[in-house]
Amino acid sequence: MVNIGYRLQDRIEDYDFERHDLSAEEVWQEFLRQNDMAASVRDIWPQTTRHPLVAMVTCMDARLDTTEIAGDTRRHYYILRLTGSVLAPKEEEMLEPAVANGAKVVVFTTHPDCAAEGMAADPEQRPHYTALTAALEEREIRLEEFKNRTVIREKIAAGELVVKTMELDTATDRVREMGE
Repeated sequence: MVNIGYRLQDRIEDYDFERHDLSAEEVWQEFLRQNDMAASVRDIWPQTTRHPLVAMVTCMDARLDTTEIAGDTRRHYYILRLTGSVLAPKEEEMLEPAVANGAKVVVFTTHPDCAAEGMAADPEQRPHYTALTAALEEREIRLEEFKNRTVIREKIAAGELVVKTMELDTATDRVREMGE
């Protein structure tokens, strides 16, 4: 129901964030206005103080609506948005406290039309994005490093944690477990 409210908001707002002719200051003022509107709702209906049970690592691509992907508007998910869904050691460390605080599932998503992957694969753009290309080439290594962190490895072995890799269809927001 709340998700319908988010969709309706797009139709009734005075500002259209899809307009690219807005100045940077106009965008900033609209950001502040929308934040104030959203925060006033939280004044009436405060959010839970419980720690989420699911942590999701997803690409920073704005088309990926994590609220719709997770099917939940109540913020029961830790969301970590990274270019190409690539972890660096600091993000591996960031996820560990989420698991220590009760997350039982960690989901890593990729999507087929990822701009970062496209740039890294393009021979003309690749030389301009050396760090991004290297990170994407190490994505699987970083995932395995995360799974082998002591707390993570122990929770997986005890059946207290599941780590999944999913491919996300950007058109439908449906996920498919990799390897299916």
